Amino acid sequence: MGRWICCLCSRVADSLMMLLVLALSCNPSRAATASPSAPHIKPSYNFGRTFLGLDKCNACIGTSICKKFFKEEIRFDTWLSSRLKLPPSYLLSYSGNYTDDAKSWRLVDITRLTSKYRHDRADKRICTSLLKTKTCSLERALRRTQRFQKWLRAKRLTPDLVQGLSSPMLRCPSQRLLDRIVRRYAEVPDAGSIYMDHLTDRDKLRLLYTLSVNSHPILLQIFPNVEGWPFPRYLGSCGRLVVSASTRPLRDFYGAAPEVAADLALQLLAVLRSMGTNDLNYFFYFTHVDAGTFGVFSNGHLFIRDASTLGIIDKEEGSQLIDGQQEYKDIFSCLTVDCQSAFVSCNSIREKHSLVMVCQELLPKLLEGKFLQPVQEKIDNFLQRCANGLADDQDVNEAVAELAEILKPLRSCDSRFAYRYPDCKYSDKY
Repeated sequence: MGRWICCLCSRVADSLMMLLVLALSCNPSRAATASPSAPHIKPSYNFGRTFLGLDKCNACIGTSICKKFFKEEIRFDTWLSSRLKLPPSYLLSYSGNYTDDAKSWRLVDITRLTSKYRHDRADKRICTSLLKTKTCSLERALRRTQRFQKWLRAKRLTPDLVQGLSSPMLRCPSQRLLDRIVRRYAEVPDAGSIYMDHLTDRDKLRLLYTLSVNSHPILLQIFPNVEGWPFPRYLGSCGRLVVSASTRPLRDFYGAAPEVAADLALQLLAVLRSMGTNDLNYFFYFTHVDAGTFGVFSNGHLFIRDASTLGIIDKEEGSQLIDGQQEYKDIFSCLTVDCQSAFVSCNSIREKHSLVMVCQELLPKLLEGKFLQPVQEKIDNFLQRCANGLADDQDVNEAVAELAEILKPLRSCDSRFAYRYPDCKYSDKY
């Protein structure tokens, strides 16, 4: 009997202890004392329309990717730290992260078409020259211009509507190229038409503004990466920011191992060859190149990172503007450049133009002092001849082939070159 009472007392004590624990867990103050862990509070991000440039729309690039920013599916690298601050607005480009499922993230480049300083100067110029005020509604001011009024009435984008714009892409325009711009403009629902009926007044202003400031995002849209063109993928725009697939600038590889330098140089030559000879019969040329013009994906594949200095000549149709017509100037002609800058004549562009630039500015920095003699001497001699303009009787394709033959044995086939590995193991091409 005594043993049974003792057992009963033990069970009652256990039950009382359990009730005490439950009571403590229901009491917020006691629970906070018992457990040091604080509840997780999701940080909130506040862009502000000014940082994105949305306060300047519709004198902006577009809004196709704004939802991604506000849903935090595009994040700047600084957001991955604990402080979660937006980067400075005066920078020209930012490294970011992009997701479609909130689980897997990929690197992207977030860029402005020009510096915020130049944007602000251009905005001020619009107000002072068109409305004679220091501040104004940019959209209202630009809508009043003669050029935009012609755009509103136009059914089709024709060469006279883009004459005098500073973009190299539009200095020698053909109707075929302009139709391609309208048909593939990604900031509007795809209509697949060469006529501008599917573009609202707002869409027309955004397209005109983008072409006037910097044609880089337009080139990414009309010659997409998925079709084999050497540009990063265009993901969209928000205000005055453009989002595209991430690449590391070529300058980061000037100190690379010899086999990496040889591989990148060969890819660079292949890009130049495709710019002169392609299925669509367009001839691409650079008006300027520097260490940021080309970039390299994480798989080792080289692309044109900055297309803003690319001009296009239609070898099938030719230019439909004579050089004299290019001299037309208005506010759209000088949003980012000096209104007095002279245009390059379409007839002055030669096939060797881009190769000579690359031989002068990029290949020496990439290949200098990388290889043993006599290979290095052969490379240096070729680059010297190329930088001087090549012999008049030497075809560009021959020159490219000559340097390629020197470089091909110098590259390797391993996992560092993921864009062509393991294919290179089973191909005589490599």
